[in-house]
Amino acid sequence: MADRRTVNVVILGLGFLFIFTAFTTCGNVEQTVVKSLGNGTFRGSGYHSLGIIYGVFSFSNLLAPTVVAVIGPKITMFLSGLLYSGYIAVFIIPSTWSFYLTSVLIGVGAAMLWTAQGHFLVENSEAATINRNTGMFWALLQCSMLFGNLYIYLDWNGRTEISDSSRKNIFLSLLVASVLGTLSFLVLRRCRDEEEMLSEEEGQSLLSARMMYKHRANTAMQDAKSEFKTILQLVKAKTVLLLSPCMAYSGLELAFYSGVYGTCIGATTQFGEAAKGLIGISGIVVGVGEIVGGGLFGLLCKNNRFRRTTVVFLGMVVHFVAFYLIFLNIPDDAPVVFDTDTQKKPYLNPSVSIALLCSFLLGLGDSCFNTQLYSILGRVYAEQSTPAFAIFKFIQSVFAAVAFFYSGYLLLKWQLLLMVILGFAGTLCFFVVERMQNVSVDLLEY
Repeated sequence: MADRRTVNVVILGLGFLFIFTAFTTCGNVEQTVVKSLGNGTFRGSGYHSLGIIYGVFSFSNLLAPTVVAVIGPKITMFLSGLLYSGYIAVFIIPSTWSFYLTSVLIGVGAAMLWTAQGHFLVENSEAATINRNTGMFWALLQCSMLFGNLYIYLDWNGRTEISDSSRKNIFLSLLVASVLGTLSFLVLRRCRDEEEMLSEEEGQSLLSARMMYKHRANTAMQDAKSEFKTILQLVKAKTVLLLSPCMAYSGLELAFYSGVYGTCIGATTQFGEAAKGLIGISGIVVGVGEIVGGGLFGLLCKNNRFRRTTVVFLGMVVHFVAFYLIFLNIPDDAPVVFDTDTQKKPYLNPSVSIALLCSFLLGLGDSCFNTQLYSILGRVYAEQSTPAFAIFKFIQSVFAAVAFFYSGYLLLKWQLLLMVILGFAGTLCFFVVERMQNVSVDLLEY
């Protein structure tokens, strides 16, 4: 029978699977849904909403560790899940003020959720089980890109317009999934070591609950100040500065594959009645690319310096091939049209096969960059991994927010060109950092 810690990790993964089945599906289709609203009073933009989420998320990461330390990871994840569910619920009866308010709230909730997840996963792992538990969690999480998008395909295939009843049915289903994931966090149980530690603390002190929370808050504030100082020191480090273009690129392409590309496919006139359904299939294929890439490069190439550069170079080539095919296959005005479908014609006659191939390549390339960024940060800053990863998520989220804000205004070719320039610069800088690490190792050995 599985021990309590393993059961906790599985429940944690299932909770995230349900919540992100709702959220990733929502992010993939929300600009298309917003465009379809016949409500003349609604003035929201899916791109702006996602930009707000990532912008707020990036800055909320600075406060999240303190909150988790004070109220604990279990309650933090439950409350964050409620914020995710509230955002999904807005699409059932949409209004502009609630749409943007919940965008801000979910940005805060996302920072709390991911910080608590990391804390809880480490709490329920040992040196011998951390890799297994992390693998189990990420395998369940990546499956979140499959189920909701499959529902989108089955419901929207053959539709040229998204009716109110169809929208309500989809988001009611996504809301149920999100609520189930949120409630699953209440089933999580403390591991035995933590229970013993807590009972010992309670036996040694007669502090009231209020005093205990105050003590936790003071300790958390001290830890937060110390970590913030470390972050400020690392920001000035040569390695982090050189990796910044690569981190920034990961933010631009995250915004593109998670919210922009699906909208482009759905707006392509030449796909006819299949266009809206293809948004769901595209999301599934991106997920498959992520799973394949994560499995190959995250596990097989672990802790191998030579292969890190190879994988990043492969990621750049894969993405550049995808960008070129998208440039040829998708109309230039696809990201920016609102009231109508595309008016411009691409260089090729739009092909569903090429569009879905590009979806796979986008997911595969994204996994190349992310796995290797985590790998090199974990190696260079083994003793300061938390601040290093916080800097990575901050830069990635800020640039994802920027990308979502310009996506509704820039033609497709300019968006692709920006990613090509930053992707090339980021890859070169990654190579320089890798070379610096190799030289340092050689000098130490010498």
